[in-house]
Amino acid sequence: MIQLIYRNFTFFSRQKQYAGSILFSRGKTIYDFLKEHIQNDFLQVKELRRTDRGSVILVRHKETKTPYIFREFEGSSEVYRKLLFLACPNLPRIYEAAEKDGHAAVLEEYIEGDNMQEMLKGALFSEKETRQIVRDLCNALWVLHKQGAVHRDIKPENVILRGEQAVLIDFDASRVFKRDQSVDTVVLGTTGFAAPEQYGMGQSDNRSDIYSLGVLMNVMLTGQHPSRQLASGKFGRIVKKCTMTNPAGRYQTVLDLMEVL
Repeated sequence: MIQLIYRNFTFFSRQKQYAGSILFSRGKTIYDFLKEHIQNDFLQVKELRRTDRGSVILVRHKETKTPYIFREFEGSSEVYRKLLFLACPNLPRIYEAAEKDGHAAVLEEYIEGDNMQEMLKGALFSEKETRQIVRDLCNALWVLHKQGAVHRDIKPENVILRGEQAVLIDFDASRVFKRDQSVDTVVLGTTGFAAPEQYGMGQSDNRSDIYSLGVLMNVMLTGQHPSRQLASGKFGRIVKKCTMTNPAGRYQTVLDLMEVL
């Protein structure tokens, strides 16, 4: 499901087509160029989120009328930049990502669909629906993990259901695994979904995402964290293994999890 693609700049106006020699001869960075392009050629439609770390805004290109997501946040754009050349149906397309002085800016595909967090307010998911959605999320994570990246914030709010297809979004908390480190440099994640190692007990890796995916699976089936109510039957056994405190006791890869599903 993965294919390499060339960096896509078709959303730029003809007068602002990317050309590295011109860009840098003017003393601008890609970050400056992207910010300027957003300001001049896009309309702000709606602010979707604002936190102490940054903002997520729905924008629309003035000429093509195509909607995009523009996000700014304090931190690294490294994971977004790793996704620039990849296409996966379970991840948003990243069109540009840059950073400057500790601030990141990203222009990405707008995923039109239903947010899982909102859907869970109305009803739970069936076992068949849960199996398919989690398999889609495993596919998304397989792509991320192959790039050496860890999502670190898997939760209902970060899953969009586009028809029957699940899309994993928001890599602001993501990081690239560093073999020479024993703990994460920045503690990020959502309480209840984040693995124990994300709170300073070790360095997060692909098994941290498997922990969060196990919690998510349980919430989809029961509406509760597994510590309060564990899903029944085979799903309960899968959730229990996903959420072992010691990462060594979990499924070691998302491919292992996909196989048991």
